[in-house]
Amino acid sequence: MLGVLILIAGIFSRVVFHAPNFTPVISLALFGGVYLNKRQAIYVPMLLMAVTDVILGMHPTMPFTWGSLLLISLLGLWARNRKNVATLFGANLFGAILFFVVTNFGAWLTMYPLTAEGLRNCYIAAIPFFRNTLLSTLVYSTVLFGLYEFIASRIKNTRFAHIFLVA
Repeated sequence: MLGVLILIAGIFSRVVFHAPNFTPVISLALFGGVYLNKRQAIYVPMLLMAVTDVILGMHPTMPFTWGSLLLISLLGLWARNRKNVATLFGANLFGAILFFVVTNFGAWLTMYPLTAEGLRNCYIAAIPFFRNTLLSTLVYSTVLFGLYEFIASRIKNTRFAHIFLVA
């Protein structure tokens, strides 16, 4: 159930109008890594990207975008047994930076001269987008993790726990 909700929220967030690079996709990948079973933690973000890239259009940096989200999901799997505010904040910060570094490396390989100056120009041009990526990751993760933990604390001993909570 949680995996389906993540998938629906992620698809909706990418195809509906939003500020550039202000989506919950990184947060959802990290959240899925922490709360979904290991298999779902990997395939839910990949399915999210596959569906939305078909809708939005294929692009040459897809392997880098998908690869960075796969790494962020693995980061979530790592964080699941170390779950506290500091670890999750660090994982979110690292995830946003990882996404920035990997996807812009892909942009350099596919859209810029393959020179040191081209690499530098690529990362400099991407800096304005990083602000939204980082801010959206921190905002959406605060909401996702906070809301999940709040709901979990309220329903953990009810008949709904097996539907909404991950063991």
